[in-house]
Amino acid sequence: MKWIGRRQSDNVEDRRGMSGGGKTIVGGGIIGIIILLINAFGGENAQMITPILEQFNQLQTTQTESKPLTEEEKKLGEFPKVVLKDTEVVWAKIFEENNMEYIKPKMVLFTNSVETACGGASSASGPFYCPEDQKVYMDLAFFDELQTKFGASGGDFATAYVIAHEIGHHIQTLLGTSAKMRQAQQGKNEAEANKLSVALELQADFYAGVWAKHNQENLDIGDIDEALSAAQAVGDDAIQKRMQGHIVPESFTHGTSEQRKYWFMKGYNTGDIHQGNTFSELN
Repeated sequence: MKWIGRRQSDNVEDRRGMSGGGKTIVGGGIIGIIILLINAFGGENAQMITPILEQFNQLQTTQTESKPLTEEEKKLGEFPKVVLKDTEVVWAKIFEENNMEYIKPKMVLFTNSVETACGGASSASGPFYCPEDQKVYMDLAFFDELQTKFGASGGDFATAYVIAHEIGHHIQTLLGTSAKMRQAQQGKNEAEANKLSVALELQADFYAGVWAKHNQENLDIGDIDEALSAAQAVGDDAIQKRMQGHIVPESFTHGTSEQRKYWFMKGYNTGDIHQGNTFSELN
């Protein structure tokens, strides 16, 4: 992605090097969901993961002294700021075209742990969006893990895809989709509630594709392949197969690798926010 020397967003809180507080959020992020998926398998593996979950629930943030960022760390933080700026420009234009006003979210960069309006979180949560404060949270170490632990091919646009996906959740908050989904989950059994969660996540992938379509002037050859590689790596089936050796479809909460790639590409190919009704295709 062409990003060096380009405009950066001012809506970024860089808390790297600062300590957070509160208990850890396990769910809501791409890495954190692995623990929940393993726990959903039941049996011996569930017993093995239980002590880990208990440690997360009991975790209290330790106080550490803040330290200044190195030049390398400062440089690492520039790319997400450029991506966030690109999302601001694209979504402001799309919202205006649809007679709506786009409210910009903030992005919080942190290390190890962070306090949010949705509770405390650790790096194990992976990048996530908190609707309570309309902020995207991410520990940039995740993007190394995306390649080393999840098997993505790497590249800066894999990072851009993840950021755009989380901004997709912000779009859903602004449009009221997230609130409607949570309401629809009430009274549903776990499998049915999970289907609604999958639809929400796939729609966020779709919105990431829409953003990429409208940001083509800043893309390099191979960027879309990098996004698809990341989507492949974080599909529920790919994660479960890697962690467990078999998959449990009714426990999916984010969608399969093929679904995630399909909806990202549908967003990219159409560029039309009205083509992303993932909820109509639940069955």
